[in-house]
Amino acid sequence: MDILQIASLLLVLAAVFGTVNYLVLKLPSSIGILIVALLASMGVMAVDLLAPQLGVTDEVRSVVKSIDFSEALLEGMLGLLLFAGALHVKLADLRSEWRVVALMATLGVGLSTVVAGFGFSWITGMPIMIALVFGALISPTDPVAVLGVLRQANLKKSMETKIAGESLFNDGVGYVVFLVLVGVAFPAVDAHGEAHGGGGLMAAAQLFLQEAVGGALLGVVLGWLTFRVMRHIDDYSLEVLITLALAFGGYSLAVYLHLSGPVMAVCAGLLIGDVGAKYGMSEITRRYVDGFWKLIDEILNAVLFLLIGVEVFAVAFSMNGMVAGVLSIGLALFARLVAVSVPILLLRPFREFSKGVIPIMTWGGLKGGISVALALSLPDNEWKPIILTATYVVVIFSIIVQGLTVAPLATRLGREPELV
Repeated sequence: MDILQIASLLLVLAAVFGTVNYLVLKLPSSIGILIVALLASMGVMAVDLLAPQLGVTDEVRSVVKSIDFSEALLEGMLGLLLFAGALHVKLADLRSEWRVVALMATLGVGLSTVVAGFGFSWITGMPIMIALVFGALISPTDPVAVLGVLRQANLKKSMETKIAGESLFNDGVGYVVFLVLVGVAFPAVDAHGEAHGGGGLMAAAQLFLQEAVGGALLGVVLGWLTFRVMRHIDDYSLEVLITLALAFGGYSLAVYLHLSGPVMAVCAGLLIGDVGAKYGMSEITRRYVDGFWKLIDEILNAVLFLLIGVEVFAVAFSMNGMVAGVLSIGLALFARLVAVSVPILLLRPFREFSKGVIPIMTWGGLKGGISVALALSLPDNEWKPIILTATYVVVIFSIIVQGLTVAPLATRLGREPELV
């Protein structure tokens, strides 16, 4: 199938599954599409068990494997999704929560990677460096899933900003940590798939700074230049096109320069969504830009969760992998608890937090498509199947179980007055 046929198929399936969810399941859109996709996938597998001569599963699996989920998300959809999410986070709100967000997105990601990595090594017996790669790919939360389900919870602004800001930035930082660890664990190729001979800790630190800091600087520079251009334009259709060019072109430029595309997308989105919207857009342009990116967000979100559901055909399930996956659910939650609790405890002497912040942010740290995409992008090795299976199990549990229960939890705990 060519790219147009694949895109058409995905859009048709997303629309059909979304309609089934809206009329029958009535769940939050993304979670509903994922569940319908999983049920449809299991139905195909059941047909194959009853009538193996039809070879339906093999046919569907070949179609699914023709879609490079990792490349589609990491090289395309992720930049747009992060840009869209960052557009709706205001710098003024983020400034008041920057210490919490910064610690959770850096120290928190590091702690989560170490806890999940060492725990996964103990569970599976795999070498610690490869297990740390699993820790890195399972640590980022999915900002799209998190913000989508928490919109129903009517949280106070400070809590919403903590969760939104942390989700956006830990996605980018977690991706960079993953790239660094892949370069160390699999020295035959570097983080971008090019041959090299390793380099040790100094090379890893240099790569981290290049990716994270370089991506942030590129995002700020491109966002500022775009803002300066938009100040001289009063044409909403052209300005919408300019923001789309910034998200697409900036992300591609970051990848070309070996900088962090996710970090670039977040920084550019924050600048355009705040400074650009306030000083560079008319009221009608703000409405169109906001509406356009909300629509992009919803469509890509639907396609992404559809892809997660059908990727079950790309996972080679085994008993060892399933056991590791089930145990990794608790491990991932514990790692998330550490990632949330330590920064908050460090800051508690200097400010107060509501009682519900730790459980809400722990249970609300949903895993998503980026974890599956990173697992699929790993070089082929003896441990990749078990990493992919465990990752898929954790992501499915996180989106369905945590995703369906986090809003009621947040609503109940968030009713108490929040101290900021």
